[in-house]
Amino acid sequence: MIYLSGERLRPYQIRSVAFDTRRRGLDPTQVHDYLSRVADEIDRLHRDLTTANTEAERVRQALRQWQSRHTDCCHHRADAHGAPDVDPRR
Repeated sequence: MIYLSGERLRPYQIRSVAFDTRRRGLDPTQVHDYLSRVADEIDRLHRDLTTANTEAERVRQALRQWQSRHTDCCHHRADAHGAPDVDPRR
């Protein structure tokens, strides 16, 4: 039987699901083959999501580092000139 939960569906859950049997039901081999294909797709999506999250974190860290360097740079220029570094176009 299929039980719903708030957790992500995992490939092993798809592969191991058991359905109630009914007279004149679906072809169990076709159902199993299709569920295996769905499980493979879920597995690929989980890997893609992990890769995307890792890349997003790398970009966030790079941005924080750039912002830190940029802030330090602006403060040094303001100190050198005795006034804040203001863009005259603003």
